[in-house]
Formats: sequence, structure tokens, C-alpha cells
Amino acid sequence: MTDDSEGFTRRRDYPAAAARPAPADPAATTSRAGRDLRAAIGVGVGLGAVVLATLLLSKPLFVAVTTVGIVLGVYELIQALRAGRIEAPPVPTLAAAVTLMPLAYVGGTEALAVGFACFCLAILVWRAALGAERAVRDTAGGIFITAYVPLMSGLAALLVSEADGVARIVVFILVTICSDIGGYAVGVMFGRHPMAPSLSPKKSWEGFAGSVLSCVLAGVLSVVLLLDGAWWVGVLLGVAVACFATLGDLAESTLKRDLGIKDMGSTLPGHGGLMDRLDSLVMTLPVTFAILTAFVPA
Repeated sequence: MTDDSEGFTRRRDYPAAAARPAPADPAATTSRAGRDLRAAIGVGVGLGAVVLATLLLSKPLFVAVTTVGIVLGVYELIQALRAGRIEAPPVPTLAAAVTLMPLAYVGGTEALAVGFACFCLAILVWRAALGAERAVRDTAGGIFITAYVPLMSGLAALLVSEADGVARIVVFILVTICSDIGGYAVGVMFGRHPMAPSLSPKKSWEGFAGSVLSCVLAGVLSVVLLLDGAWWVGVLLGVAVACFATLGDLAESTLKRDLGIKDMGSTLPGHGGLMDRLDSLVMTLPVTFAILTAFVPA
């Protein structure tokens, strides 16, 4: 009887709501891929403008602004892992996010490697002092976050510290973004064959082909025009970036599915969390750094 009366109360209270105007058609702003296109495009253009402005103004300013993004991304990951009952030690993990990229910019590869090792040790000691229960899991979570974001992002500091570092960062960002744009556009228009339906139902093989083509085109043009490199380096870079960007998307989708969450956060309208946008960039940094360092001397 109580349940029926409560149900009646709810039904009695709702007729006035029926007079409210119907919400706007989601199709007007949401694509087949499930994004709010206006918000996504606006946020993407805004972030790109900020990064480009800092690059043109000052390399240290770029490092500082990027470090802020790394800290926010690490904080999102700490919160996300808590959904899986993994308590990554926040203080040493966030300290690594603040420190490693500036350290790499000032001290180079050796400083980045030593700094990473020191922060891994700090995470281990910090978590061990809190007790033995789930210590291995929590320590592994902190080291994973530190390696995934601050360590990988430190390679961007190594790129920008070169004499032609601004151009190298532009090449890196341009080719990686083209992976997302090409894959998204081709996937929405022609996507028929899912690549990994259990992980990312909207990602298709047709979209992956679009990512490869757009990355190769962007790689050839940017490497030749901005770095005075060989065209085949652009091809190699484009194919590698498309593959690693896709792996980054799928890896983060796997992580989110395992944790039972949809997005890493809600920082960026139309995108989700900051880590939902950084996943591809973080994964393509090592391969971009390796290819440009090996085949395009500064």
C-alpha cells in the first residue's frame, strides 16, 4: 500500500512537468559517435590555441602550462582508480606530475630517468608506511600513473628543448590530432566493421584507415615543411602515430571498462575528462620522440 501511494504521489506531481517544452533534438549537436560536436570542437580549438600561444611565446611557458595539464590528468587518474579500490598514494604521485616535465626540460634524458626512479621509490616508501593491506596494488597504481603520464609527458620537454623544438612539438601535435580527426570523420561516414566491439563499439577498421591516411599526409607535409626532413620519415611517423594513438584509445577504453566508468572525468565539455583527450598524445609521444630523434637531426 505504501509503494502504491508513493507511486501515485509521483504521478500526481508530474503532470505540470508535461507542459514544459521538449528538449532540443540531440541530433542537432550530437554526432553518430556520441559526442556533443559544438562543445567538442570549441574545447579542442581552445586547447589548441592555448598550446600554440605558449609555444610561440616561450618554451618555459609551454612547459609550465603543460605541467598544469599533467597534474590535472594525474588527479583524474587517481580518482578513477579509486573506483577499482586502488588507492594510489596521492602526494608522491602528484609530486611526480609537478616535477618530471620541468626536470626533463632542465636536465635532459638522464634527469628524467633518475627523477622517475626516485618518485617510484617515494611511492613505494609512502605506501609501505600506511600498512600492508593492499599495499602492492596501491603501489602499482601509483607507479602506473607516474609512468603513464608524467614520464611519457617528459618526452615532450625533451622535444621542445631542441633548437627546433617548437617545430617538433607542432609536428607531434598536428600528426596526433589528425589521427583523431581522420579516424572520426571516416568512421562516422563509412564505418561498418568494428575494430574492438567489446572495448570501443564505435571504433571501426574504416576509421583506422582514415587515421592512417590523415596521419601520413600530415606527417609528410609537416616533417618536410617544418623540419626539412625526408618525406619517408613523414610516412613512417604517420603510420606509427596512427597505430599508437589507436592503441592509446583502446587501452584507456579497457581501463575505463575495467573500472566501470564512462569517462575519466568531466573537465572538458564534449570530451569527458582531460585524460580522455591526453590518452592518444601520451601514447604517441615515445614513438614520435624516437623517430624524430633518429631520423631528423635538430
